[in-house]
Amino acid sequence: MKPDVVVVGAGLAGLSAAVRLAEAGASVRVLAKGVGSTHLGAGTIDVLGYDADGGRVDRPLEALGGLPAEHPYGLVGRAGVSAAIEWFKGRIADGPRAPYAYVGDAEQNVLLPTAVGAVAPAGVVPETMVGGDLRGGGRVCVVGFRGLKDFFPALVADNLSRGPDGVTARGVELDLRPEGRADPNALAYARAFDDEGFRAEVVAQLVARVAPDELVAFPAVLGLVSPHEVWAEMEHRFGRAVFEIPTLPPSVPGIRVYTTLAQLLTRAGGRVVLNNVITGAERSGDRVRTLRVRVGLREVTYAPEWVVLATGGFSAGGLALDSSWVTHEVALGLPVAGAPAPGNERFGADYFGGQPMDRVGVRTDHEQRPVGEDGGRVVENVLVAGATLAGAAPWREKSGDGIALATGLRAAELITGDAAGHVGDVATAGA
Repeated sequence: MKPDVVVVGAGLAGLSAAVRLAEAGASVRVLAKGVGSTHLGAGTIDVLGYDADGGRVDRPLEALGGLPAEHPYGLVGRAGVSAAIEWFKGRIADGPRAPYAYVGDAEQNVLLPTAVGAVAPAGVVPETMVGGDLRGGGRVCVVGFRGLKDFFPALVADNLSRGPDGVTARGVELDLRPEGRADPNALAYARAFDDEGFRAEVVAQLVARVAPDELVAFPAVLGLVSPHEVWAEMEHRFGRAVFEIPTLPPSVPGIRVYTTLAQLLTRAGGRVVLNNVITGAERSGDRVRTLRVRVGLREVTYAPEWVVLATGGFSAGGLALDSSWVTHEVALGLPVAGAPAPGNERFGADYFGGQPMDRVGVRTDHEQRPVGEDGGRVVENVLVAGATLAGAAPWREKSGDGIALATGLRAAELITGDAAGHVGDVATAGA
């Protein structure tokens, strides 16, 4: 088998790279163990939410200038980040859930409530969430469902009301269970909201319980197949802004992103193949010639011209720490940078503070090819994208989605020859 490009990983970085490559005419196959992090995240595209001191970032593009020089955003630059955001918004708007859309840009963050009632900065967000921008405070009615055990409206409302953002909130719980299920999750409720009869019952139970000046917040379950229609109908029925609050996994907005990009890839002639585990690679000189892939109990080999490695960091299994405290890149055995030297501290006492292992990953040159300790390229036809890259602390910075999208797209454009000259322009605050 010889596709032009094998993309390893089906998260946001891998799928974005694959769609961009397939649209440019490349033969693309995405190989992955599973569906990636899209099903776990909020479904927002966050460029940069917090600075090095943990303070909220209001204007992400401006704040990129304060990042370390080796940060992955240095590979794409501010213009590259902005271009990636616009590309993503265009693909969602052109996807199978149109006219469902994303709004916002990398210039300014909004403030959205979380599943526990905290308020967090977010970048580019689904249209179904933007009504929850609480930068100006306001009154909110948080709606939950007794059967949805991963979302507690009273907890969300109480924490929002205690916060410093000028929000007054209260919780309302409805006793509606999709198909009478004993233990429905967010995905079950999202499928139920696609049904007109279920929506009508929600409105009937809720409309008299909402005060005239309150916004209406639901868990992020307003439709899986037709989120725009569901959200627009709820706003029309209630006559005010209605918005979704991200829930614990499975993430319905994240599933919408995954299925949209996967379907766009299929439309462009590419393919996603799950339950595939990369077990090794054969090299010839400075190129990877074949990939060994375990599929069930058998092994398959691929001989691509290019490989995009987007397997994620430690949490996704793309990086691993063995019993000898040695860090490995799992799929291809690439060199890993940023790990503390033997005998040094690896984990600090402050869980939410900076950790010595925060920025571990594969270091690359400006064309996203992996490099060794001496800075020389290790292999010519492998490009690295997303959380596998060294230099970022995505969970602390709230930058993972922006990094994945921007570096995934740029990896594709470097392969197709379409990459623009944005490299390095995050290093200067006025760039």
